[in-house]
Amino acid sequence: MNRSFIVRNPSVLIFLSILAVFTLTVTLFSEGLGIGLISTSFVKTLGKTLCLCLIAVAMDLIWGYAGILSLGHFAFFGLGGYMVGMWLMYERTQQIVEASLAEGVLPATPEEVKAAIGNQIFGVVGSNEFPIIWAFSDSLVLQLALVVLVPGVLALVFGWLAFRSRVTGVYLSILTQAMTLGLSLYLFQNASGLRGNNGLSGLQNLPGITAPQSVVSVWFLWASAVALGLGYLLIAWLVSGKFGSVVRGIRDNEARVRFLGYSVEHYKLVVFALTACIAAVAGALYYPQAGIINPAEVAPIASIYLAVWVAIGGRGRLYGAVIGTAFVSLVSSWFTGGQAPDVNLGIYTIKWVDWWLVLLGMSFVLVTLFAPKGLSGIIDLLGRLRTRKDQA
Repeated sequence: MNRSFIVRNPSVLIFLSILAVFTLTVTLFSEGLGIGLISTSFVKTLGKTLCLCLIAVAMDLIWGYAGILSLGHFAFFGLGGYMVGMWLMYERTQQIVEASLAEGVLPATPEEVKAAIGNQIFGVVGSNEFPIIWAFSDSLVLQLALVVLVPGVLALVFGWLAFRSRVTGVYLSILTQAMTLGLSLYLFQNASGLRGNNGLSGLQNLPGITAPQSVVSVWFLWASAVALGLGYLLIAWLVSGKFGSVVRGIRDNEARVRFLGYSVEHYKLVVFALTACIAAVAGALYYPQAGIINPAEVAPIASIYLAVWVAIGGRGRLYGAVIGTAFVSLVSSWFTGGQAPDVNLGIYTIKWVDWWLVLLGMSFVLVTLFAPKGLSGIIDLLGRLRTRKDQA
């Protein structure tokens, strides 16, 4: 990524600058490290929004540039959250158990400590034994590696099977949705080893960290901003070169690209696996801020929401995916959080908590029909107006 890349793509530098200013501003106004004008809960909301923007950028690469409408990328997002959540829950529970056992007359053996930890974590599903998938839950390094490896391997296997069979279009979308549904149903089972419907909780408590949540929330905001900046930079670099040209060619005319000698399946597989890993990193940062993850988080509807966010922002434009996701996420928090006032029509009172999803669905339909470039089309319009003004 040399200087010519930034020169040819000034929007990347503009985006990174806005992201840096935004992060610094929130930090200065936060309760943890600033003057206290922004509450800790809202700092967490902003941090989670940045994570959602990161997976939206990944979604824009695979859908907006490669033309593959994946309805399963929130499965990878959730898997990333589960991987880091296992370590967080294990370490936190270990601290509690060791502190409790230390009050006994005799020191507890490692086997007793392990059994007590297992009982605390899995007692809710009637077990006290660690499933094999928790084998590395006591190692932060290994669990962080699994954040990328597990979703990456799943994406490679699924993508290889789907792309080598040349499944395309709506059929591929249905397959990705079926994969997500299958994973969600499996996680709902107590036998999955991930506490079934209870999920993993208490993830906001970082082991060994005594700093208050007001400070921790700012740390996660920084981490989310850095991840979004690096992810945006990587994808922008990819789509600006030959790789991006081939991917767009596959989107527009797959048969012609294959005729020119390019391995279409390999390009699709790289995009699918790469975006799965990026989605997993976003999930690993999101759920410690949310504090809990359960199988409902990886249900197919979540991936459909992701597609709606990207469409509203304007697919095929990385900044459009960020704009659409940030706008919908923050507006959704306002409507569903009870902050939007109810509208009394006399014979009926509109409660936005009940009507928000209807409003979101209508917005998606209207944008698709009348503004296919989404909210980012406003930026394009302003750019054209400025060009005309300079030429006048």
